[in-house]
Amino acid sequence: MQWETVIGLEVHVQLATQSKIFSGASTAYGAEPNTQACAVDLGLPGVLPVLNENAVAMAVRFGLAIDAEIPEISVFDRKNYFYPDLPKGYQTSQMGQPIVGAGEVEITLEDSSTHTVRIHHAHLEEDAGKSVHENFHSQTGIDLNRAGTPLLEIVSEPDMRSPKEASAYVRALHTLVTYLGISDGNMNEGSMRCDVNVSVRPKGQESFGTRAEVKNVNSFRFIERAIEVEVERQIDLLEDGGTVVQETRLFDPDRDETRSMRTKEEANDYRYFPCPDLLPLMLDQAYVDHQRTLLPELPAEKRQRFKEVLGLSSYDAAVLTATRAMAEYFEQVHTRCSDAKLAANWVQGELSGRLNKENLDITQSPVSAEQLGDLLLRLKDDTINGKAAKQVFAELWSRTFETADEVIEAKGLKQVTDTAAIEAVVDQVIADNPIQVTQYKDAEPDKRGKMIGFFVGQAMKASKGTANPQQVNQLLKQKLDALL
Repeated sequence: MQWETVIGLEVHVQLATQSKIFSGASTAYGAEPNTQACAVDLGLPGVLPVLNENAVAMAVRFGLAIDAEIPEISVFDRKNYFYPDLPKGYQTSQMGQPIVGAGEVEITLEDSSTHTVRIHHAHLEEDAGKSVHENFHSQTGIDLNRAGTPLLEIVSEPDMRSPKEASAYVRALHTLVTYLGISDGNMNEGSMRCDVNVSVRPKGQESFGTRAEVKNVNSFRFIERAIEVEVERQIDLLEDGGTVVQETRLFDPDRDETRSMRTKEEANDYRYFPCPDLLPLMLDQAYVDHQRTLLPELPAEKRQRFKEVLGLSSYDAAVLTATRAMAEYFEQVHTRCSDAKLAANWVQGELSGRLNKENLDITQSPVSAEQLGDLLLRLKDDTINGKAAKQVFAELWSRTFETADEVIEAKGLKQVTDTAAIEAVVDQVIADNPIQVTQYKDAEPDKRGKMIGFFVGQAMKASKGTANPQQVNQLLKQKLDALL
């Protein structure tokens, strides 16, 4: 039997507010355990929550970015359950009337095809604390620093049919929320986590199969692998005559398996009811319109501009807009050197290669956009050639010099463009290599093009890489062909 995979995702995005959603406690990452949880976060008697306006604004801007309806009224609810890192015994969330309604996100797959994933809604809620198992032998530690941290939970429709589509969707969300500046998207620090709902059904069947939820997956690679493993488990189970149970599971990347965590609860198990401590949130059109004015140029708009205005290919535009930091770096380089293709090639090539090699983010680049732009100017005006440009880049990377001009001067890399000087080098190379000259003369015409590379190499070596390669090539061809 052929099976079809059906995937829906619940993505939890930590909002980049300085304080928590209902209290003034800090949301800074990395503090000592239990040093950033106040009485409100713990739900102690007599305390009342106060809604963080910045969290509301960020949620609204996300909704506008996905063309979603922003309801005039949204309501906070209490989601009741017991867990050691939830001292209040309930989580303040939104159930029936969330702050963001239906919208959509377009994703691009590896074959450059596009697919639209519908968003069912997005709602605000507070995070719970964290159970800590490391360094404890027979006990579990509880760190409540995360308790009360503002989250935007983005709930998709079951529109994805493969692990690649799911990963592309989460990447698109990551790009969007970081462009908007509403989250740093740091998955290693828990700023973005994903619950994956997976089911399978026979191909052609309209009704969905029973789904299992794989909880708290925190990397793009793990999202793909968790889905692959869970799909394989469900298919094996069904083909052996078993049934899939609706449950919550965990993905163990070390064992490459999902394992049961608990039976999946239904909404009524949580005894949702409107939070008595928070009034309904009312947003008038003027507020929503103001938030719209604060939207930056979004990834899709930027990609289109890079293609239509700067003349870049779809591939280049997609790579350069993958993150806001990458796009901003590229635009600064382009502004400096006024050559979009040259800037794109260097940002994607030499720069990205070094960043990947040293496991650095573009925001950590030792070479600033201004430095790279000035280097490309010297390449454009023929002050240096391509080989020398790479030497200059290496020196700037090591921070031994401040500017490209300083490197060029100190290392004697200025390109020789004087025809007489280059001609002298070319004449010497021809005179020093009579055997290769004879071979060139005796070769078939269609093979001489490759053979001339030897002479070019010798000329560049003789000039210590400073001769203009185009002039060298041109002069060599003229002189060698004259000997035929």
